[in-house]
Amino acid sequence: MPETPPFRVLIIGAGIGGLALAHGLRRAGVPVAVYERDRSRTDRPQGYRLHINPAGSQALRECLAPDLFETFVSTCGANPSTMTFYTEQLDRLLTVDVEPGKGHRSVSRHILRQVLLTGLAGVVQFGKTYHHYRQAPDGTLTACFVDGTSVEGDLLIGADGGGSPVRRQYLPHARRVDTGVRGIAGRVPITAATRALVPARVFDGPAVVNAPGGLGVFVAAQQFQRPPEGLELDPVEDFISWGLGAKRAKLPTGAELSGLDGPALRTLVLEVIRSWHPHLRELVASTDPDAITATTIRSAEPVPPWPASPITLLGDAIHSMTPARGVGANTALRDAALLTRTLGAARRGELSPTEAIGRYEAEMIRYGFDAVRASLRDLRQQTSIEGRVALAMARAGLRVLDAVPPLKRRAFADLGG
Repeated sequence: MPETPPFRVLIIGAGIGGLALAHGLRRAGVPVAVYERDRSRTDRPQGYRLHINPAGSQALRECLAPDLFETFVSTCGANPSTMTFYTEQLDRLLTVDVEPGKGHRSVSRHILRQVLLTGLAGVVQFGKTYHHYRQAPDGTLTACFVDGTSVEGDLLIGADGGGSPVRRQYLPHARRVDTGVRGIAGRVPITAATRALVPARVFDGPAVVNAPGGLGVFVAAQQFQRPPEGLELDPVEDFISWGLGAKRAKLPTGAELSGLDGPALRTLVLEVIRSWHPHLRELVASTDPDAITATTIRSAEPVPPWPASPITLLGDAIHSMTPARGVGANTALRDAALLTRTLGAARRGELSPTEAIGRYEAEMIRYGFDAVRASLRDLRQQTSIEGRVALAMARAGLRVLDAVPPLKRRAFADLGG
């Protein structure tokens, strides 16, 4: 079967999903360009720790050249072997074993993005803030940027995050809702002093602190393997990250976080956890305010399938989800691998480009919004245990699971999935 004449793909957004897609398409022989609003690869912080699950690892293996995939592996942290639940006084409730050799990896979002930018010089253009697209009668698309420039292509992929301008124009009825939950996160370098502030099990895998009032804290240690010499990556530093999740109504005076700087956020967290274990308070108090960020937790509302066209969406641009299950980045990577496969088939002449997008969307809509619903359900469960009696019962349930391994394995069979 003859190959389809080359079609040019325009990707809006150089996040993890968009960059993985760019690598996959280049390997499939599809011309691609990425347009990113950041002025440089280090223009802004790129988050903290990511858990890459087996599906995410497989997607990266599909999209990346073998040597670059090995670079990714070399920059991961020590693979987690456990996940442990604690009270706010650091009394252990339950420890779950993470099966080794299943493709679970821990990585810095910042370092992963740098790995994914490797080899894309000339493909990624920084300082290009997308504004809108136009479509000509012959189907040709023009992406227009706020600086007055534009570029033509045959397909347009919105990989531009939860606030996606591409989605707002293409699917204006696709909405995200405020869950009412706020997240505040920070990180501290691992030193002898900070190591002593967290349970030793944190260095085997992440910890979840369940506290009164529906409050929760996620704590994880990121201890890097060192990348091979010669790679142009920023220096890596082992760190402990923490993240507080709380309903807005449970914050002091129902505080909104958007106008608060790092010092104010740190003060707010210390007020919220003032009765918690001194080590947790000291962990927050020792955090550099510049390393503290706040997030309004939003979740996409599922939308019915739409007719396929030369325009589509990827990752948070279409199925943004809460962090409750830790699968947002993995789902975006799954999108990238799937879209690489279908557009690769179009490049080989097995499908038209629009048919390829249709096949991608049919599957992506199903698993993407399944993940959205599961993530929202877990977030609501985590923040709904507000009363002392309900919390005591939940903790008793975790202790029972900890004491009965078969029940524990069944309850956490999809851990990290």
